[in-house]
Amino acid sequence: MTANAVRQGASLLLAYPDADWPDRLRAVREALSGLPGAGPALLTAFCDEVAGVPVLDLAARYVTTFDRSRRRTLHLTYYADGDTRRRGASLVRLKAALRAGGWQPPDGELPDYLPSLLEFAARRPREGGALLAGHRPALDLLHAALEKHGSPYARVVLAVCLTLPAPSAADRRRARRVAREGPPVETVGLAPYAAPEGGPR
Repeated sequence: MTANAVRQGASLLLAYPDADWPDRLRAVREALSGLPGAGPALLTAFCDEVAGVPVLDLAARYVTTFDRSRRRTLHLTYYADGDTRRRGASLVRLKAALRAGGWQPPDGELPDYLPSLLEFAARRPREGGALLAGHRPALDLLHAALEKHGSPYARVVLAVCLTLPAPSAADRRRARRVAREGPPVETVGLAPYAAPEGGPR
């Protein structure tokens, strides 16, 4: 129950802050009220920190945080696959897994977009939790990059990580490699899943 609430709350908080942002904050606070554990506490602390930030200012920070850095993207396959042909195959497999679980990614959004995966995981905990666990190195890298950037969103990603099993030795090795080298780069072969304009760089 708590893990599902954390994942749903994180999904709302990691999506772009538009006109309904105050309603989202209120909904997350209400859903987490009284729930035990570090995950709800981290999300509540994030809500407290950004509650007084004007929506337009927070939206500008969001773009700077997530859309202008290859190491802080919310598209999880990018960490392991970068701009390579391999990423196209990863996206196809992920979309098939979501469809098998009865989930259709929003129109115009890639299937590896973290807020969408979190909503799926909140509704289908077994299937969604397995998909998130399979991207544990990406989540750990995103959390570390947000910490380095000094972003309050680091708390949200950490809360998500706490809903998953501890990373394996192989997960830690993959995360260290990408942290050291960055995502791989190749400029062809992503069709039909090329990153949208303004996407990861």
